[in-house]
Amino acid sequence: MSAPDRPEGAFAASTAWRWLPLGIVVLLALLPFAVGEYFVNLASQVVIAVVFASSLNLLVGYGGLTSLGHAAFLGISAYTSAWLTTRMGLGHAVTAPAALMVTTAMGMLFGWISLRASGLGFLMLTLALSQIVWGLGYRLVSVTNGDNGISGLTRPHPFGWDLDISSNYYWFSLAIGCLCVYLMKRLIESPFGASLRGTRDQPRRMAALGYHVWAIRWTTFVASSFFAGVAGLLYVYFHKYIHPSVTAVPVSAEALLSVIAGGAGTVYGPALGALLVVVLKNYASAFIERWNMMLGLVFLFIVVFMPAGLVAGLSSARRRLSRGRA
Repeated sequence: MSAPDRPEGAFAASTAWRWLPLGIVVLLALLPFAVGEYFVNLASQVVIAVVFASSLNLLVGYGGLTSLGHAAFLGISAYTSAWLTTRMGLGHAVTAPAALMVTTAMGMLFGWISLRASGLGFLMLTLALSQIVWGLGYRLVSVTNGDNGISGLTRPHPFGWDLDISSNYYWFSLAIGCLCVYLMKRLIESPFGASLRGTRDQPRRMAALGYHVWAIRWTTFVASSFFAGVAGLLYVYFHKYIHPSVTAVPVSAEALLSVIAGGAGTVYGPALGALLVVVLKNYASAFIERWNMMLGLVFLFIVVFMPAGLVAGLSSARRRLSRGRA
């Protein structure tokens, strides 16, 4: 059906759907005026998880590269910022860019190593590298303070804005999170994103067409590590504490679960998945002792009835509802 012949109702519905993300952001910005401090802090944790899961989605959803070591970049960024702040006495204006630079450099190295394999081999290499970082977190006591972690950290005060107030920090993290998701969306929708999806679906054909498949994947790996580093900064600012457990496998597994549950290869799928995981982990666990079992049942339900994830399932339900109304 051509554009002029499109029914007016369908056009209005598609336009409303296009503006839905902006409306959700506006509602999220108003959240501190409607709920208490506990839920504001919970929302801040959701934002951090969204940035982290979305960074992993670049690899898993669009690159077809499943990683179980993504938490290493979150930990490297957080530890770099904490160490430079506590041991070197540097301000956040210096430590934040330095942490992102170090994390991106480690992403370059880890990507160069991990992309020597694909499929299961890639997954095992990322897992092994993450375990090395996890082990160093406990062993390098002079840098990481071992099992005691690094405490006594502070939050930045950009332009005199006191981020120690929970609502201020939520708005700060929401702004950073929206910017990161927007940049990742632009990257995905760019010609580079199209070539990345091509290497995921038809790597041999892309190579035959003259594309450097390894370079495209390596660049994506580096970009993914950068955004994971942003999540690491938000994490350490929120908790004002960092422990080696943040680089453990369960942290990477939770992010991977968020991507799969929300919908790998979709822009907003990881956000829905991260919301589900964080709420069950922090809120439902206060009422249900076996919240891990509940999370497993929810994930099983999604896999059985929405195998492509929540975003695809909800979009399919919306289309069916629209056809029914028509």
